[in-house]
Amino acid sequence: MASKRRELVSLIEQGTLPPEQVARAVDVAELSPSSRAWAVLIDRLLLWLGGLALAFAVLFFIAYNWAEMGRWPRFALVQVALVLAAGVAVWGTTRRLIFRVAIMAACLLVGVLLAFLGQVYQTGADPWQLFFAWAVLTLPWVWVARFEVLWVLWLGLLNVSLWLYFDTWGGALDIWFISSDAIFWWLFALNTCALAVWEWGLQRRGWRSSRWGIRLLALGSGVTVTFLMMTWIVNSASFAPTLVVYPLWLLALYSMYRLWRPDLLLVAGGCVSVISVVTLLMARFLIGKDEWQAGSMLMLALVVLALGARTVVWLKRLHLEVTQ
Repeated sequence: MASKRRELVSLIEQGTLPPEQVARAVDVAELSPSSRAWAVLIDRLLLWLGGLALAFAVLFFIAYNWAEMGRWPRFALVQVALVLAAGVAVWGTTRRLIFRVAIMAACLLVGVLLAFLGQVYQTGADPWQLFFAWAVLTLPWVWVARFEVLWVLWLGLLNVSLWLYFDTWGGALDIWFISSDAIFWWLFALNTCALAVWEWGLQRRGWRSSRWGIRLLALGSGVTVTFLMMTWIVNSASFAPTLVVYPLWLLALYSMYRLWRPDLLLVAGGCVSVISVVTLLMARFLIGKDEWQAGSMLMLALVVLALGARTVVWLKRLHLEVTQ
């Protein structure tokens, strides 16, 4: 359906298909969802919402009745729900959708169980240990499921555990990145490595995945490295690794998603990063610290408008190249 839609859009943009024939062309190409397609969508949506609602209901029920329930009823309820979710996942192995919903609920219930364990027994563990243990314990299920949503959730747990670790211990991991921005270097390294492995799996191992997971990982990588570059501009520091890493990241992004595997959204994200960095760099030298002059602000506004317009024109040309 995606290829049919691209072909139809290409015909409309080239003027081959008259505007009055567009509706008929959509019907002939069967691009409009049928009643059966709507029924399948609603069925899957209700299954996902029901599974997630049951998992969160266990958490909210125990939290609301915390004072009335002893420790054993709390753990018993969570563990029974966890065993049931795992059992449904095993039973639904041949039914992919049921298996994915059940395994997702089971992974969420593992986090609920760990949270209750720390709350009841007051183990003294730091918050980052909860998320790291959650990621470690659910890794076998995530690996078996091979479901991109679970992989993104698992990587999100690692990101949160890293952030909380630095929030608790400061620069305890500054053995490679000795700076106050070490957390962003680690997050950049984690998300970039995950993105590289994901792309390698798609190309070399035949993994099946939609593009949204890759785009989300690219967002995590791009936001952190852009923030590092902007921090360097604001601090007016001397030579820093950011001056090497940021251009290399832009070059890799352009080579990967412009030349090798075209992805207009990721290229547009790189353009937004460049515009943000250039704007901040000009603001740093034009405005300075306390000199908010009208002329400088007007110049910055004109630069942003010019860069944005030029980027839009370039992206439209790339879109035409991809669709043709």
